[in-house]
Amino acid sequence: MSEHTIEPLIVVGVDGSNHSKEALRWGVAQAKMTGGRVHAVMAWEWNTHPFAIGRGTGDGAESEAVTAEKTARRKLADTVAAAVGTSPGVPVFRRVEQGSPAQVLVDASKEADLTVVGTRGYGGFKGALLGSVSQQVVQYSTSSVVVVREDEEGND
Repeated sequence: MSEHTIEPLIVVGVDGSNHSKEALRWGVAQAKMTGGRVHAVMAWEWNTHPFAIGRGTGDGAESEAVTAEKTARRKLADTVAAAVGTSPGVPVFRRVEQGSPAQVLVDASKEADLTVVGTRGYGGFKGALLGSVSQQVVQYSTSSVVVVREDEEGND
């Protein structure tokens, strides 16, 4: 009986920020060293607050959701290409899922051998050492987590 080995799965949280690009570069480098594969994961959601401006109902809400998902897919593709190019040397799969970023990444960590996030994304305070999404992933992830700091020069 032959034993099938499955490449280690590295899940990387991506939001388009420099921090997430650095996390993706780190995840791809780790996958190269371990013979793994990378899932670049981006979450999308629209404002569900009942008094939000521009929040549609009925067919308008469905159209809004399709547009938000399509925009997220495009942003993820652009971010992956900018961070690691079109031939990074390991399989990099792009996953776009609806939900809060922290919950999407915690859920994705259930199938991962390693989850990688940047220190912070676009939101929050510029001086914060760790963003709220990264903090929640560290706290609730079921896999090991690596938090990658942005390149000190801030290069893309």
